[in-house]
Amino acid sequence: MSAPDYDDPAVEERWCAERRIDVEAYLAREGVEHGEIGEWAAWQVAPHVSVWAIESKRRPGWVGWWVVCGDLPTDYASAGEIKHPREALQAFADRWRDHCESVRAGRKTPEFWIGETGKTPLEDVSLLEARAKVLSEWVQDDSLWEGL
Repeated sequence: MSAPDYDDPAVEERWCAERRIDVEAYLAREGVEHGEIGEWAAWQVAPHVSVWAIESKRRPGWVGWWVVCGDLPTDYASAGEIKHPREALQAFADRWRDHCESVRAGRKTPEFWIGETGKTPLEDVSLLEARAKVLSEWVQDDSLWEGL
């Protein structure tokens, strides 16, 4: 069986629709009150990452949250200080890198964890660090942000 061709618009659309379902389920599990979730990601590189603008429940028509989803941990952040998907991607990368540094130093990070236990296993730290590094590299790559 051949790998999916993510340059094919139908394949990319299916991937994006699946990520939207993931985002919706994630926000429900996290108890995040929100408005609409767009039909399409604000930015994506299928099949690796998508960044979603989530409408504020308190201010309809405004972005209240950003969610990152794909071949990485799904995470969300307030859009209070983050106005663009590129900034959101960097914020996730920074948070993940800081979290990994804290875990390696033995410091607790109660505001962030991976999995259900509230603890990040050390084997997951290396994976998260690698994802954060790639996200930061993508933020710096202007060619990925053309037209946005």
